[in-house]
Amino acid sequence: MQIDGNNSPPNQKSKPNFLRRVLSVLVKAVVLLILLFVFDKLLPSLSEQTQSFVMAKWQQLSLLQQELPIENSLPSPLPEQHLTDTWGAARSQGRSHEGIDIFAARGTPIQATTQGIVSKVGEDALGGRVVMIVGPGGAGHYYAHLEDYADISPNDWVNAGDIIGYVGDSGNAKGTPPHVHYGIYINGSAVNPYPLLQKD
Repeated sequence: MQIDGNNSPPNQKSKPNFLRRVLSVLVKAVVLLILLFVFDKLLPSLSEQTQSFVMAKWQQLSLLQQELPIENSLPSPLPEQHLTDTWGAARSQGRSHEGIDIFAARGTPIQATTQGIVSKVGEDALGGRVVMIVGPGGAGHYYAHLEDYADISPNDWVNAGDIIGYVGDSGNAKGTPPHVHYGIYINGSAVNPYPLLQKD
């Protein structure tokens, strides 16, 4: 009778294979947990930035579904100040004024005229320190010549009446009486904000 040396009891072969599979699953689970820990602990700012960006895009889509501002629908960015229609006035280099100027003491808080998403907080060659907010209907609300910014950043959500900055004379307004230049852009084109603002 011939004995085959390759025959061994079945449970001896299956035990090492089973242990190998369990060990492999455990190693993969540990590696996954380590990666999750690293992502959660060492990269929280990336996670927050991603969430902030996604939330801003969602809010922007909902804003686009809303109506554009209509006549006398927006509060003034400087509620206590007199409004004058300076739209279209001549400016340097053959430009015309694409907004209105509202004068006030330096440092007067500037209020958002609408709810929306902050799309820019930064410097601009002509406007100096500027803030841009995308509001209902996708209209851009532009505030220029600020002395300083409020505590806001791009992708932040603001409501009408929130402080976004302070009156100054930055940019090409240097040396002029402090004011805020307020402009509205619809589909990339400037429109006169004066008729859209509420008057006392």
